[in-house]
Amino acid sequence: MILQHIALWTRQLEEMKDFYQKYFGGKPNEKYESDKEFNAHFSSYFLEFDGGAQLEIMKMDTIADGINAGGQESIGLTHIAFSVDDPKQVDELVEKLKIKGYTIAGGPRRTGDDYYEAVVLDPDGNRVEIVVPPQV
Repeated sequence: MILQHIALWTRQLEEMKDFYQKYFGGKPNEKYESDKEFNAHFSSYFLEFDGGAQLEIMKMDTIADGINAGGQESIGLTHIAFSVDDPKQVDELVEKLKIKGYTIAGGPRRTGDDYYEAVVLDPDGNRVEIVVPPQV
């Protein structure tokens, strides 16, 4: 079985698209908009990443605010992880994100299970890991 996509609600659709496109290489589709499906204005993008996995970001004003804001751990989605080839790429991306004012929530560091990782918060406060998996 292959993971096809993960979906996130947002109030900042364009900012989220730009974040995942610019820093993680997501390729967005054309913006989808509808006023028919939910009796409210709905808009979304799918961003496709290397390897084929997709992130769907969606906006609809009738969606209630969640409890995961601000990068705090909560029941439900805890993080999205993107892998790179070496620790230097993690360090370089963290520096770019820090300069642009994004919150670095952890690392870079080597974990006990030998991942090299850092955690950044996206524009909505979702945790995004940048990892180098352990070498097999």
